Amino acid sequence: MNRAPVIVHPPCAGGRRVTLHGQDLGRARRPGEVAAILRRAGFCAAGPPWDDAGLVEWRDGGPDIWSMP
Repeated sequence: MNRAPVIVHPPCAGGRRVTLHGQDLGRARRPGEVAAILRRAGFCAAGPPWDDAGLVEWRDGGPDIWSMP
């Protein structure tokens, strides 16, 4: 099974951890920060990367979920 290269991990204190190919890139507190983190890492996408499920896997909630349950 192929896994998306970008993983946005479940919400926790301080935001959601973002990884690219398993490398920790930092934490984001909103979708725009995910895009900024990915740009800094050299990952470019034509549009918002979360629109493509083959590129981004959102764990425990999509781009609208930012707080812990």
